Amino acid sequence: LSMDLVPQPDSPHSDGSGGATSGASSAVSSLSPGGAVSPSPSRYESQKRRDWNTFGQYLRNHRPPLSLARCSGAHVLEFLRYLDQFGKTKVHAAGCPFFGHPVPPAPCPCPLRQAWGSLDALVGRLRAAYEENGGRPENNPFGARAVRLYLREVREHQSRARGVSYDKKKRRKPPHPPGSADIPSHEGNSNGHHQYHQMPPPPPGAAA
Repeated sequence: LSMDLVPQPDSPHSDGSGGATSGASSAVSSLSPGGAVSPSPSRYESQKRRDWNTFGQYLRNHRPPLSLARCSGAHVLEFLRYLDQFGKTKVHAAGCPFFGHPVPPAPCPCPLRQAWGSLDALVGRLRAAYEENGGRPENNPFGARAVRLYLREVREHQSRARGVSYDKKKRRKPPHPPGSADIPSHEGNSNGHHQYHQMPPPPPGAAA
């Protein structure tokens, strides 16, 4: 969610190309109390902070207002579904003639949704932010089984509806020179991929 105190889930290329570009403006260095310039946060850290702020705003606008301590996996699902109204990815209905067509030749009335990759990356950032802000890992609502199952269902449905595959291609590992350490690579959301477009904050007093 482009959480510039606002959600911004979909990638500019999520409607087919799968690209990932942050809609946030470049970070500006902040001054420490001593007057020294501190390094700007990474794109991932900046996005994670915006995501966390947006989720907090969503909880405050919830009716009745919801505290973080009472937030469950069910509330996370409400939040993810709420974000669909800001989605930019066409997801064809089963009865649409373009169902399963990766490049539809004409427009259709099927709804726009958040891309699976955007939601998956968002949940990963919010899961980390929850624990960084004092939440206990065993109570983390973003790691709830219901959330994992929901993301899996979205992935499978969008894969069929859009005619695209989300399976990761296995890459051949280059041979290691003698004596080199086998350092695991971290692919996926660690560098802030699958960010989304900035969207307006939920209207004050809006129910989830």
